[in-house]
Amino acid sequence: MRLTSLRLRLVVVFALVALTAAVSASGIAYWLNRNTVLDRTQNAALQDFRKALEDNTRSLPLRPRCAELQDAARQMASGPQNYTVLLIGEDRAGKQCAATTNKDLLTPSTVPQSLRNAVDQVRPVDENNHDAHHLYWQRNEVGDVPYLIAGAKVTGGGPTGYMMKSLATERQDLSSLGWSLGIATALALVGSALLAQAAATTVLRPVQRLGYAARQLGEGRLDTRLRVTGTDELADLSRTFNRTAERLQQRVEELSGREAASRRFVADMSHELRTPLTAITAVTEVLEEEADSLDPMIAPAVQLVVSETRRLNDLVENLMEVTRFDAGTARLVLDDVDVADQVTACIDARAWLDAVELDADRGIVALLDPRRLDVILANLIGNALKHGGSPVRVSVRTEPAEPAAGAPAGEAPEGATAESAAGGDPARVEGEREPGGGQLVIRVRDHGPGIPEEVLPHVFDRFYKASASRPRSEGSGLGLSIAQENAHIHGGRISASNHPEGGAVFTLRLPMDTSQPADEDERGDRGERPADAGQGAEDGR
Repeated sequence: MRLTSLRLRLVVVFALVALTAAVSASGIAYWLNRNTVLDRTQNAALQDFRKALEDNTRSLPLRPRCAELQDAARQMASGPQNYTVLLIGEDRAGKQCAATTNKDLLTPSTVPQSLRNAVDQVRPVDENNHDAHHLYWQRNEVGDVPYLIAGAKVTGGGPTGYMMKSLATERQDLSSLGWSLGIATALALVGSALLAQAAATTVLRPVQRLGYAARQLGEGRLDTRLRVTGTDELADLSRTFNRTAERLQQRVEELSGREAASRRFVADMSHELRTPLTAITAVTEVLEEEADSLDPMIAPAVQLVVSETRRLNDLVENLMEVTRFDAGTARLVLDDVDVADQVTACIDARAWLDAVELDADRGIVALLDPRRLDVILANLIGNALKHGGSPVRVSVRTEPAEPAAGAPAGEAPEGATAESAAGGDPARVEGEREPGGGQLVIRVRDHGPGIPEEVLPHVFDRFYKASASRPRSEGSGLGLSIAQENAHIHGGRISASNHPEGGAVFTLRLPMDTSQPADEDERGDRGERPADAGQGAEDGR
């Protein structure tokens, strides 16, 4: 049981309540029994001592001899109470005589002075007090043994008597009673803990089932339901959970149906647009070739039609790619890729060699999908060229699988350049891929105004355009989103930040060895429409 678990708290509360009740009951019982035992023993001894003192000193002369006092003390001590007796008187010669039945235990010097003073005190006789002397007592310990000591003076000038009775038997009885009550308290504590455990199990079992069902529901198993028994509060809670789960399942099914319908609509629309777009594209290509021979008044309109047709074609291709990601049908076609060659080929194919600076060593080989990597690079570099400022610098590095502690992944440290933030190149063998370890880091930096802080969280959102800061934007708003999806399908990610010296920095991190074995559907590569997917299968870009 965890220290914060409800079961442990229930057991502790039950145990504390039982302990408090048992200790209180045991303490009260011990206190009542102790007073009863001591009062009974004390009263019996005092009454016997009073009667014995009266009976055995009645026949003594006013000034008895020491032998007579000794005989009287012996007779008093021979009673059933078994106490020690000390008689103190004056003989005929006026000499004080002390007769005791145990010289080692009870002598005039062992009698407490406070008791002697109280016994010797003479009280005035009136209607409320008929005797000048009273019987006094107190409890003392002698050598760790409790004793009852009492004393009285015979009225009319007789001797003074003291008695001392051991209370060891009563202490032993009370000790036995205390042990018994302690054992009873311990048993009550154990019983309460067992009872608390049983009660906690009874109460927490439905709660545990509810927690398990909630976890199952959170993992997407919307058909999870609880078996309801009884009519108590926990049963009501289970019924409420079942009703909530049922409504949630209905709502999710409704939303999933709407989302599937929306995806199918976008896919069907994109697919249906491809046929007329193919014809329009062919016509615009012819018009573009004949642009020089057209009327100068018509040429701008032709150029506008050509550029907008290309944008529309790119938008349709991007929409088809997005629907594949949403439907989960996008697959990787993995191959060993020399990253430097791949980046060079991407830049060269788009005639960006004069506007892009490449910092990449040959021999960095990673297991990736080269076509999807080309899509990512084209989007990042094209975005930097279109919205940033020249020159655009692309750096390729390898780093350990886990980023350094304290440095956010994908962001350059304050005051560092993009190249230094990438870290030094680890030793590697030319043309060989490190199996299973490390990650590929590609940084694309421009020298433009950078990205406003309020825009940074949204740069990878679909159809997002920061029109205020990027007025020259002519894209569809899907490029960076598609690049991020392609990074995710590789098990990587793309992050955006601003460089301390100005400009935006996009950082692509991919595993050197993509372990997700997935082959692109051949129909998708050929541009065929899967019968069960309801969407176009050609990749955008």
